[in-house]
Amino acid sequence: MTITGALTVLWFALAPFLWPIAVGVVLLVAVQGLAHLRGYRILGYRCLAANLAAIAVGLSGLWWIPLFTHSRLAYVASVFDWIALVGALIGLTAVTWLLLHPLSYLLQGKSPRYA
Repeated sequence: MTITGALTVLWFALAPFLWPIAVGVVLLVAVQGLAHLRGYRILGYRCLAANLAAIAVGLSGLWWIPLFTHSRLAYVASVFDWIALVGALIGLTAVTWLLLHPLSYLLQGKSPRYA
């Protein structure tokens, strides 16, 4: 398959989901921007609840990603399937953390430090 063919398949796969992706990106940029304007620093603030919630949402992907793709976890058979699923879980965890971490800073007002 050529690069153009792969990009065409990717475009048709993502086209129905462009508006949720755009809303998610706008929400992520807005929360990050507002938090940084209020003094949030990604390495200077710690929130155990945001960390645990991000991990829980990431692990929940084992249940709902196969449902979303009309598949089953039993169909994840090859190494490449597992790599794709683990990559999706890591991406889901990272995006959730990038949203919840600054949001928890904004909701708490002051930056408590847990050391």
